[in-house]
Amino acid sequence: MTSQSTCDVLTFNLNNPACARAERQLDYLAARPEPVLVLTETADSAGCDLLESRFSEAGYSVTFPRPGRGERGVMIVSRLETRPLECGVGYLPHRAVGVSVDTGGGALEVVGLYVPSRDATESKKERKRRFLEECRQVLPSGKEGARVILGDFNVLEPGHSPRYRFFQQFEYDFYDWFGQAGYADAFRTHWAGSEYSWVGRTGDGYRYDHAFVSAPLLGELLGCSYVHEPRTMDDRLTDHSALTVRLAVAATTPRLVTDPRRAEESALALF
Repeated sequence: MTSQSTCDVLTFNLNNPACARAERQLDYLAARPEPVLVLTETADSAGCDLLESRFSEAGYSVTFPRPGRGERGVMIVSRLETRPLECGVGYLPHRAVGVSVDTGGGALEVVGLYVPSRDATESKKERKRRFLEECRQVLPSGKEGARVILGDFNVLEPGHSPRYRFFQQFEYDFYDWFGQAGYADAFRTHWAGSEYSWVGRTGDGYRYDHAFVSAPLLGELLGCSYVHEPRTMDDRLTDHSALTVRLAVAATTPRLVTDPRRAEESALALF
């Protein structure tokens, strides 16, 4: 397991769980070594309420702008002290959530994105296009600062294999924007082959979940890999693989936390 003194980050698509599945996700996430968890596909729901409250009660820093009714968003959970980071995305802002954590080399910014999915309707296409365009306009350059931007982007890299005719140029352009802005695809710095974070019922694979690191942080990137267990286990936790980013960056502000899996038990013991 990775040392908790580092600023490793995991992104995990919750798939808006019901309470029973949220309990199982909590068990899994609480045992992960990464101190910063970027949880996508959240909602104003009982399952996400459970995760937020149990992590908060255990002393974790939880950043969770509530999505509106029928909407989805991002929650960031951390065993490190965090400061809210204004991402500047005005359209569907709950889908672009950021925090800053202190390290021995200065502030590290962590930005979680949950890009809207779409179908063939023009309204869904325009919704996704508008969100991606706003992100391109307001997210900071990757040429300065220590920053990792990660989550479920619902876009594929232009060279994705297999090639799907459903995807349009504006979606590939969003992936390409990161390289143009000075970011590096953390997974692609270590792996050249095909790997998928979501697999459809027909068995077709898609690399939807991504992590990009800024140029000043690239030298501290130790590795980036998919964690398929949550998706492939018999009683699976979600329909996406998780993605972990390992950084040679030392955290300087850990929080005093307890095990969130025992938070309810601990609360009952007080009475």
